[in-house]
Order: sequence, then C-alpha cells, then structure tokens
Amino acid sequence: MTDTTKKTLKDSAAMRWLALILVSGLMLATYWFQDFFSGLKDMMETQMGFTSEEFGRLIGLTTIANMFGMIIVGGMILDKWGIRIAGLAFGSLAVLGGAITAMGAAGVFGEAHSTQLTTMIIGRILFGSGLEVVCVVATTTMVKWFKGYELALAMAINMGFGRLGSAMGIALSPDISGTVSPAVTFAAALMGVTLIMFVIYVFFDIKLDKQLQANKAAEITEGNQEEEEEFKFSDLFKLLRNKSFIYIALLCVAFYAAVFPFIQYAPDLLINKFNFTSVLPEGGFQINGSTSFGTAVIYIGLFIYALMFSIVPGKMKTASKKTLSVILIVGSFALLAYLLRDTFAIWFKNGSKTASLIPLGTIIFTPIFGNYVDRKGKAASLMILGSLLLIFAHLSLSVFNNVILAYSGLISLGIAFSLVPAAMWPSVAKIVSQNRLGTAYSTMFTIQNWGLGAFFWGIGALLQAVNPKVVANRQALNAKLEGLGLSQSEISQEIIKMKDPNIISEFGEYTQQYIYDYTIPIFILVICGVISIFLAYKLKQADKKQGYGLELPSGAEAPNAENN
Repeated sequence: MTDTTKKTLKDSAAMRWLALILVSGLMLATYWFQDFFSGLKDMMETQMGFTSEEFGRLIGLTTIANMFGMIIVGGMILDKWGIRIAGLAFGSLAVLGGAITAMGAAGVFGEAHSTQLTTMIIGRILFGSGLEVVCVVATTTMVKWFKGYELALAMAINMGFGRLGSAMGIALSPDISGTVSPAVTFAAALMGVTLIMFVIYVFFDIKLDKQLQANKAAEITEGNQEEEEEFKFSDLFKLLRNKSFIYIALLCVAFYAAVFPFIQYAPDLLINKFNFTSVLPEGGFQINGSTSFGTAVIYIGLFIYALMFSIVPGKMKTASKKTLSVILIVGSFALLAYLLRDTFAIWFKNGSKTASLIPLGTIIFTPIFGNYVDRKGKAASLMILGSLLLIFAHLSLSVFNNVILAYSGLISLGIAFSLVPAAMWPSVAKIVSQNRLGTAYSTMFTIQNWGLGAFFWGIGALLQAVNPKVVANRQALNAKLEGLGLSQSEISQEIIKMKDPNIISEFGEYTQQYIYDYTIPIFILVICGVISIFLAYKLKQADKKQGYGLELPSGAEAPNAENN
C-alpha cells in the first residue's frame, strides 16, 4: 500500500463481518424458501391434493428462467452495474415471487387445485429468477470484501447461512401451523425482512466504492496500477474455452443435481422407507411454550458453535491455547447435546427433522473446510473426496434398508455438501479475474440449473412412474374420504392417525399399498457422484497444466496463473 493509498472499510475486520451478516441474511431467507417445501410434501398431498409429479413440477419449474439465461443476464448486470443494482433488482424479484406463491397457497386467486398449482408455479418461477442471481451477488460480495483476507472462510460462512436457512426451512415449516399456507406466508415474509437488511448493506457498499475509486485513482496517477479492463460480452466465450472453468462448471452440475433435488424428497423418503414420523410428537425443547421457536434457537446455536470451532482456535497464538479452546468448545457442545438428548431423540424419529441433517452438516463443516482450504489448499483433492462421500450416501439411502446406514448416509451427504462447495467457489476466484466473476458464477449457475430442473421434476415423475399402484391407492383413499364429506384438513388428520401404530383408525392402517418405493429414483443419483469424481480428477489434471494453484492455500502465488 503506497503512502497515498488510504485504508478502506474492508480493511476493518468488524466492517467485513458486518457486511457478511447483512448480505448473508438474504442468502438464509432465499435458501429457506428454496427448500422449505421439502418438509411439506406429504402435507401438500393430503391437504392440497398434489401428486408427486405436481410437487416435482412445482419445484422443477423454479429453475426454468435460469435455464434460459436469466442468471447470465443477472451476472452481466452485476459485472456492468455492480452489486447494489443487481442485488436490489433480483432480491426484489425473489420477494415478489415469494409473495405470489404465498397468495396462491392461500387461495387468494381461487381455491381450485389447478388454480393454486398454476399460481404457485408462477410465483416459484419469479422467485427462482431472482434466487440464483442473489447467490451470485452474495458470492461476489464476499470476494469484494474478503479477497486478501479470510476469503474461503467468508465464503464458507456465507454458504453456511444459506444451509442454515435450508435446515430451518425443512425442519420448522411442518410445525409452523400444521397446514401449508401459513408456512409459505412465513417463508415469503422472511425474504422481505432480509431484503431490508440488504438495503442497509447498500449504504456501506456505496462508501466502500468511493474509497476504492479514490485509491485506484491515486495509484494510477503514481503509475502503480493499470486500470482494469471493462467487461465485454466476449468474456463469456473466453470462459467457455477455459478447460479448468469447464470442468468446475460441469462438476457443479453433477454434484448439485445429486444434492438439491434429493433434499426436496428426503423427508418423504424417510417417512415412506424407514417409517419416520411425518408430524412431530409432543415434547422437545420449548421457549415461551413454542417448540418451533425452541427448534430455531437450537439450529442457530449449532451454527454459532460451528463458527467458534472454525475461528477461535485459529486466533490463539500458542498451541496450548489452541488446544484449550478446542476442549472448551467441544466440551460445552457435548454438555449441551446431553441436556437436549430428549429433544434430539424425538427429532431423529421425525422425517423432516432427520432430513435437515443434510444442511445441518454443512452448518457444522462448511466453515471448518473453508478455513482448511484457506490454510492448506488441496481444493481439487477435496472435491474428489466429497464426490466419494456423495456416492456412499446415495447407496446407503437407496439400496439398503437399514436405519443406521440411513443416518450415516445423511451425515455423509451433509459433509460432502460442505466439502465440495467450500473448495469449489474459492477455486473459481483463482481461475477467473475479479471483474469477470459475476459472469463466471452466473454461467455456472445457468449450467447447473439444467441439471437441477431435470432432477427436481424427474425424481417426482419417476417416483410416480415406478409406483403406479401406490398412486392409484392414495387417490382412491382421498376420494373415499372426500366422499364421506371430510375437508382436506380432516383428511390430513385421518391419514396421520392411520400412520400411527398406536392409534386405531376406523379407516384402517396406512399399509404398504400407500407407501412409495424410492429405490430407483435415489439410485439414479449415484451416477451423478461417479461423474463428479471424474470431473474433479480432470480439474486437478488441468490445474497442473494451467497453474491456477487450486491445491495451494489462499494468498499463495500460483506459478502460471492465466486469469480470464
């Protein structure tokens, strides 16, 4: 830093982390809204008459605008006009989509099944059009504030906020009121609140830009720095000729296609295959009489413990202090887990709570792996390891019918879901220069959405295709209960009674004739894991030739970097 270059807001650790929190709030809310339907699938079938294919269509069409270039448009807007305009525009679009989805679920535009489904799909498409650009904005913001500092850790924590939103959305949505509409309304309102947080961030971003421009002008005057080349449309074609970028983009598709779609169906899989409960039994940790509030506090507490474990030992100056800090953190966490053992015992028998282990694993491990990549590197190697864990997870959940293996698979998937992104996203910042990151990330998200759209919808359609008798039996049961004059809410309650072996229902038991077989739909995801390993290996080979230093720690000079 020259004498004329002054310190900026991002040189203050407190301001960097405040910016991260303000931007990450929108990540938490959008990921909540992306995944919270996962915990409501069974409820949507019984209360709203949705089929598995319609559920998959609702989730799958969320990506439709992004499949045809909306993210690339957003990325170009981001590179051309900056974080503020892109974040406000696409964040508002996501909030609008959320509001329309909530009104559709509430029957504002009509209570007919087809009307509700169509309205909710329109809302989800608008939400999805904003969602991925919001993620690109958040990731680019981390680079802007943390490059040269704790970049991989910041990215990991930012992603951790998103996973926290996913976990809480999956776990809490079924408990908000016991019906679908209030859960959708809450998720939409949460996005509105966090958009206000982003508006607050905008004021800090304006001040930082002024400081950076003043410093750049001073350095150019002294001849210490050349002005950055402005973004051009041809930059996109340069990216697509870069082998390392192609491999990491395709890896992004294969890996996330095996994770995000699975999350949407995981609670229903656990309920159908492993006899987990669909409704949370009485008991558990409560605050002011609210189990939902108590659950939220536990998730936030787990996230804070993960941050402490990742950050605090690294700040200690001596080995003895590092060891002591680890002992204190792990010991207090073990004590907390012991005190909450009854709550966890209930959770681990419930479909939505157990499925939340997937993003919960990322809350715990993403900051840890991000910190490791910062200090040690080995990003490409860690992507290979994460892909292996992905294969084990889906084999455990599809081929075998053992509850212990199912738990192991969910935990492995959570670790993989932390490991690969913590290594992948900082690697993109090494491959691509900063003024093209918006286009790079948005291009990756666009390619990724083709895979997500196919698998979101495809799993639902395949599940229905391989279970024709189950679909017919479920429809017949619903028609029978409707014929007796029961409302959708009453039908839902009767089916819950039928599923409970401790309750005798006048309509019989919820036997195998009503239970989906998920073996084939989930086994398909194993193939994605195999492809991910191949692409991660090819990325490692390409990096050896192109010299981006993906295996090096953050800040280490790559031997032959060819930033595009």
